[in-house]
Amino acid sequence: QVRLAESGGGSVQAGGSLTLSCAASGYIYDRRCIGWFRQAPGKEREGVASIYFNRGTEDYVNSVKGRFTISQDNAGQTVYLQMSNLKPEDTAMYYCAARDGGCIFRAALFKDWGQGTQVTVSS
Repeated sequence: QVRLAESGGGSVQAGGSLTLSCAASGYIYDRRCIGWFRQAPGKEREGVASIYFNRGTEDYVNSVKGRFTISQDNAGQTVYLQMSNLKPEDTAMYYCAARDGGCIFRAALFKDWGQGTQVTVSS
C-alpha cells in the first residue's frame, strides 16, 4: 500500500509562489507515475503535472506550463510541485496521486491519493 501526504498549501496573492510537497511511504517502488491534481469547487478534478518515478520525465497541463515545475528528491520519497506566478484560477485543493502505469491525466486511473492541501490565490 502506498501512502501519500501533501503539505505546503496556503494563501498567496496573484504573482506569488508556493511549493507543495508529496511525501510517499509504503510500496512506492511499485508505482511508476506520481501526479499532481487539483479540484476547485464545482469543477472536476484535473491533472496538473506528473513525473515518472525514478525517470524524471515530466508532463504538464497547458495552463501551468512555464509556471509549475514537478520534481523528485534523490531518495525518491518526496515529489514537489513548485508553483510560481500564481493566478486566482489556480485556487483549488491540490492532491498527489500514484499509479502503477503510465502518466495519463485521468484521475480515475490513479489508485492512491493523499488528503489534499488547499491553495488559495487572491487577486
